[in-house]
Amino acid sequence: MALVGLVRVSTDKQETRRQHDALDPICIKVFEEKVSGKLSVDDRPGLEAALEYVRADDLLTVQEVDRLGRNLLEGLITLNALFERGVGVKVLDGIAAGEHTERSLVLDLALALAEDRRRDISRKTKNGLEAARRRGKVGGRPTVLDDDKRAAILARREKGESVREIARGVAVSVGTVHKALAGDSATRGQTA
Repeated sequence: MALVGLVRVSTDKQETRRQHDALDPICIKVFEEKVSGKLSVDDRPGLEAALEYVRADDLLTVQEVDRLGRNLLEGLITLNALFERGVGVKVLDGIAAGEHTERSLVLDLALALAEDRRRDISRKTKNGLEAARRRGKVGGRPTVLDDDKRAAILARREKGESVREIARGVAVSVGTVHKALAGDSATRGQTA
């Protein structure tokens, strides 16, 4: 029996080091994916690659059970798909820590608690931002769009560059370019 690791985060901006630190020393191979846990097993390339690699009696290993799915439903669907394929799961941390070859109350409870924790963090963040706004402070991520970048975006658009070309050239996201262009259109509409 060997351990085959799976590291998952939802976006490219999230760090995977903590999961790798836990899995790399004990797994014969670790697969990584940066996709939503909402996707089905067939739409998750890292998980699919890990499943192709796993042999009989190997265990798919994750640091925490919520790496298998973003919430209770997706986690349960993923677990069912794994168990139907005869793939066991080893969870390193949390209340579901241990080896599992079939659904259990502990796994279901761990996924439910992870979903509740995620919902609680989201709620507290929103409440904190609202409270700061009421006090006249603006929270959230700092803006990447300063006056120089806004001017560069508008100048490049005037030259006929596509939104993607502008984003690459100014080193901002496509969304930031759209935001700058929309702000410029709104400003023009007010002055007309």
